[in-house]
Amino acid sequence: MPLPLSRRSILRCAAAGAIALAAPAVHGQKVKQRIKIAQIGTGHAHASKLGVYRASDEYEVVGICEPDEQERGRAEKSVVYKDLPWMTTEQLLNIPDLQAVLVETKVRDSLNAAALAIAAGKHVHLDKPAGESLPYYRQILKQAEEKKLLVQMGYMFRYNPAVVLMRKFIAAGWLGELFEVHTVMSKVVGGSERDNLAQYPGGIMFELGCHVIDLVVSTLGKPTTVRSVARHVAKREDQLLDNMLAVFEYQSAIASVKSSAVEVDGGSRRHFTVCGTSGSFHIQPLDAPNVRYTLERDQGEYKKGTHEIKIGGYPRYYGDAADMAAIIRGEKSSDYSYAHDLAVQEAVLLASGVRTS
Repeated sequence: MPLPLSRRSILRCAAAGAIALAAPAVHGQKVKQRIKIAQIGTGHAHASKLGVYRASDEYEVVGICEPDEQERGRAEKSVVYKDLPWMTTEQLLNIPDLQAVLVETKVRDSLNAAALAIAAGKHVHLDKPAGESLPYYRQILKQAEEKKLLVQMGYMFRYNPAVVLMRKFIAAGWLGELFEVHTVMSKVVGGSERDNLAQYPGGIMFELGCHVIDLVVSTLGKPTTVRSVARHVAKREDQLLDNMLAVFEYQSAIASVKSSAVEVDGGSRRHFTVCGTSGSFHIQPLDAPNVRYTLERDQGEYKKGTHEIKIGGYPRYYGDAADMAAIIRGEKSSDYSYAHDLAVQEAVLLASGVRTS
């Protein structure tokens, strides 16, 4: 049965990040100094998230860098980058009082950019996945930890209101012992985009499935074993592995992760399901989430049996940006440890059939 009031409370949580970023200061309240932030790269699929930071009262976007002239030419036509000063990477990292850098390069260049930013003493938002070299990423995380710098990964479902609610159920023990996770992350990838993705040996799991692998590791922890199955479906003569499955094994749990680049309207079937000995929690779709949960017994306002919560659309990236601001200001610690992010990247590479050494 639907629980419409629960939707309101969940959306309140989802909106909190957006409100924190957009709301002006109340009269008499001390105005926080804006965090100076800049972006390296425009080649990532999520690079336009810079618009969230530009619209925010929490941040002052002070520069943009794109070494690739062709990529810069495309970016300069976008309203996201309008009127921003373009500069070299060196100039950007030497902006006075710069505190944080968004790394939105193409994936193969992202670790180099992140390493430069960390070396310069800046907090980093690193878009997913974390490059192709696990040893290099491990080194970057170690340096960041030694310098007490944040490396926030750009996995876009971390602050999804349905995911936040799922974590509440799990943390409270309402689902019992977790024994099963199923998740799907698919879409149709067109010609030129396929060519770009085919440059990476990890296929669609590396590019797209990584988002839900982050959720799997958050839910079940680091797997003991990861098995990868990959196929090429499309008639197009490219090397993109566009139909992939990974099985994550744990002591008493199993997770399956499916990702394809050929599923029509794949977004509507994107889902994440976790099953425990006392209940289950199903989110579908992931991008405009709705929830179906089943509980063996009443848990506060959440009653036993099977129920649905309609959530729908929520603003992407606001939660990440709000959380980053709070961490930089010392108002909270990160919800994701360096060890967690390293475990996620190792799992992503293994699930993609890519070497980790």
